[in-house]
Amino acid sequence: MFEPKTSNQELSAWRGNIPVENLYTVGIAGERFFRMLKEKGKLVGTRCPACGKAFVPARMYCEACFEKCNEEVALPLTGEVTTFTVCRRDLDERPLAEPQVIAHIRIDGAEGGIVHRIAAAPEKVSVGMRVEAVLAKKRTGAITDIEHFRPVKR
Repeated sequence: MFEPKTSNQELSAWRGNIPVENLYTVGIAGERFFRMLKEKGKLVGTRCPACGKAFVPARMYCEACFEKCNEEVALPLTGEVTTFTVCRRDLDERPLAEPQVIAHIRIDGAEGGIVHRIAAAPEKVSVGMRVEAVLAKKRTGAITDIEHFRPVKR
């Protein structure tokens, strides 16, 4: 029981039904972010009136000075990779047909960012790499409305 696990296959499982219900909501700021992404194909954040920082995803309060962020700000679909990882196996430890690159992208003009897929070969991805969002043709108001990010051609 106290030995480190090296595989998710070694974990124990709950048999039967778990009597829990969950409803996740994105909140007021998140709802606006996803609505604008769905309806207009745009990224929006909020700006702090005191320190001027813009945040994406949108925040109700500034994490730096705790002021209420009520100014909406339009942001570009571009950003910079700040960190990334390469996934070669799925959650059941089966090899993926193609490796997936998952990155944190700092959106231009904002603090924070988005964790999403990069559509590029792992050896082509680097910290500092410029990327742009590729939007889904049919959007539903979810993070998957961004299909992936792709490298920006310079």
